[in-house]
Amino acid sequence: MHKHIFVNLGVSDLKRSMDFFGKVGFTFEPKFTNDKAACMVIGENIFAMLLTTDFMRGFTDKALVDAREQTEVLVCLSCESRDEVNALVDKALAAGGSSKRPPMDCGDAMYGRSFEDPDGHIWELMYMSPEAVEKGAHGS
Repeated sequence: MHKHIFVNLGVSDLKRSMDFFGKVGFTFEPKFTNDKAACMVIGENIFAMLLTTDFMRGFTDKALVDAREQTEVLVCLSCESRDEVNALVDKALAAGGSSKRPPMDCGDAMYGRSFEDPDGHIWELMYMSPEAVEKGAHGS
């Protein structure tokens, strides 16, 4: 089984991205951060590598998407409560992020909101009640 997940995201301005995510409340692992990449700590074993687009191009022969125009990935993070969802999205919006979709409110079972970072990457924050988690996708 894999021990860690690293999501690699291309960014046009690394300092701006680090400043933005720092205001949202994320920290960075200095051992894996330099002028081309920043290792953002999302959870105990979950990281986002924010890579300058020039640096990221060295890892693939495919064209990189402009996340403001196309969706490359939806990053969804679970939260402990509706309040945590709201607090994180509100911090992102105050730091210069944007939100184009209304909240997803399924009553007591599930609640989510999303924001776009300065490069257009979509971050979804979601809370599911313990009962909804136990029932699973099929509700049984």
